[in-house]
Amino acid sequence: MNQTLHGLIVKALGGFYYVKTTHALFACRARGKFRKIEQTPLVGDQVEISPTGEEEGYVTNILPRKNFLVRPPLANIDSLVLVTSIEEPAPNTLVLDKLIAIAEHKDIAPAVVVSKADLEGEEAERFAKIYRTCGFPTFLVSSETGEGVEAVRSYLTNKLSAFCGNSGVGKSSLLNRIDDRLSLETAHISQKLGRGRHTTRHVELYELREGGYIADTPGFSSVDLERCEVILKDELQYCFREFEECIPHCKFTGCSHTCEKGCAVLAAVEEGSIPRSRHESYCALYEDAKNIKEWELK
Repeated sequence: MNQTLHGLIVKALGGFYYVKTTHALFACRARGKFRKIEQTPLVGDQVEISPTGEEEGYVTNILPRKNFLVRPPLANIDSLVLVTSIEEPAPNTLVLDKLIAIAEHKDIAPAVVVSKADLEGEEAERFAKIYRTCGFPTFLVSSETGEGVEAVRSYLTNKLSAFCGNSGVGKSSLLNRIDDRLSLETAHISQKLGRGRHTTRHVELYELREGGYIADTPGFSSVDLERCEVILKDELQYCFREFEECIPHCKFTGCSHTCEKGCAVLAAVEEGSIPRSRHESYCALYEDAKNIKEWELK
């Protein structure tokens, strides 16, 4: 079989890449050339494959990526959906703001989901306003009542989205509300994909009824991103989108936006157009970034 097919890697496990094409789902190995060029196919990659038999083949080419994450190993992400609960556990703005900055840095659209909104309605609204003010899609949801689930479902349509949330924030409950087949598919074993209850940390894409994919990433938490993605201090200001209009109006070139006189960002914080908690997170991240040397990353 000499034909070349185009498809999407929806799962990688045990040295096989499961590629969804318009014809079928193919279990593929990667050609040896990828080792030579030190490139690894990732879930989310658009690829070309060469079939070798019935629903088997080789990945022969990886099409250009628009972005990728190291951990979880995932490519071509349209949106990183950051799930934080309003209580138990309470939201950590520094961690959330760092994850948003990483998403911005990687050219991935961030969205914020505030879960358990039925428990602390006014507090949830206040918290959500911070991120809506900065221009991020922000959703208040309750997996108990179903509040906000339809809005999140609509947002995910025709996107490849990854959900990130630490244990206890309600990520799994929300995903099951969004598409009840997700829980069904993890409760039994699929002959083709070997799907079952999570026993590994592999990444897999699940297709939504309305169109689009959710990356199922067992164990994916904020710690994964924080360890694997680094932003240098000179790049950090561009990862806070609400700073963008202010930066050209700072008095001094090279302003760090932390303490300088004549800083337009600081002026915006004082007048309330930039949320104070966001600027506090920026300053904390800037202090950390000052200790990172670019040559150490090579």
